[in-house]
Amino acid sequence: MMRILHILDHSIPLHSGYTFRTAAILRGQRALGWDTFHLTSPKQGATAADIEDVDGLRFYRSPVPETGPAGINELRLMRATETRLEQLARELKPDVLHAHSPVLNAIPVIRVGRRLGIPVVYEIRAFWEDAAVDHGTTAEGSLRYRATRAMETWALKRIDHAFTICEGLRADIVARGISPTKVTVIPNAVDVDGFQLSGEADTGLRHELGLEGCTTVGFVGSFYAYEGLDLLLDAFPALLQKRPDLRLLLVGGGPQDANLKAQAQRLGVADKVVFTGRVPHGEVSRYYDQIDLLAYPRHSMRLTELVTPLKPLEAMAQGRLFVASDVGGHKELIRDGETGKLFKAGSADALASAIDEMLAHRERWPEMRAAGRTFVEKVRNWKNSVANYVPVYQALTQRKGA
Repeated sequence: MMRILHILDHSIPLHSGYTFRTAAILRGQRALGWDTFHLTSPKQGATAADIEDVDGLRFYRSPVPETGPAGINELRLMRATETRLEQLARELKPDVLHAHSPVLNAIPVIRVGRRLGIPVVYEIRAFWEDAAVDHGTTAEGSLRYRATRAMETWALKRIDHAFTICEGLRADIVARGISPTKVTVIPNAVDVDGFQLSGEADTGLRHELGLEGCTTVGFVGSFYAYEGLDLLLDAFPALLQKRPDLRLLLVGGGPQDANLKAQAQRLGVADKVVFTGRVPHGEVSRYYDQIDLLAYPRHSMRLTELVTPLKPLEAMAQGRLFVASDVGGHKELIRDGETGKLFKAGSADALASAIDEMLAHRERWPEMRAAGRTFVEKVRNWKNSVANYVPVYQALTQRKGA
């Protein structure tokens, strides 16, 4: 029986695309009959115990070191991860050490793997330096950006195999001089059984939100700059002129929250835009049901051109309709006019036009809903995605045995 020790940035009970993908992968691997073990880095934060059971999965936690200045802080995080990992690896005797991005996890795993003679794989969901650009903590091409990129490349050249989530990231890894045979895509997917088809809008909540008698365009998620919600607001006044009954429902929160509210005021549409704030995870589907058409207006940047998001797949699983910008991460998932509607990234006019066209042709909606649902049922499900680990793990353990 295969024994895999996963090393993660953070995990459930924290909620993020990262933790949901992780939980799906772990359950998929266990369904194959493998034993999986899970260690989180100090970035999980302080926890009540060294070992926590969450939703049927057991997580080993790393101690949180004292914070220090930039550089020293990262070294302390890596040292804490490495110490805890070596202790666990000696105890659990895994066949493979599986690091998940960022590179702060990969480096300790490479060191422990070498010391103990255990094969190491590294799964990249996004490059740390590109995420930092979006969060505004560095600029593309800065010293920090180049240093982080160099660390990622250093790690990629020292592991036994790389996994990544999409073709865009795979091409970037290969361009760094990594053999194409050493890089495997584990595509983002959904557990279709975990999603119910969208239901009727709750009339009580509709009244509470002030959406009665309105057509609603919406977004549910974290308000990061790369999501392009500023573009959605820019497109909204022109849409309102044509469709006075239109409302914008923005569910969630994040770094751009205050900027977006100020922008709605500036554009004179604040009374037509509903900001709900963050809602409990169990309530999210009630808010989704209030939305006629979802919008994913991501801006074009390295992060969005290379990385495929989960949201469009989750929308398809629920039979929901959406417009999305034509960034590379979306084009890899969405068949334009069939499972969703693509528009030119960065253009408020193109976004307004795409929304208007979708709302004008509701007769196409049943067919699009069915096409999206079929795509996730037959192609983008976790059983298919997790199957891609099998030949790699088997080859590594055979080599180790030999």
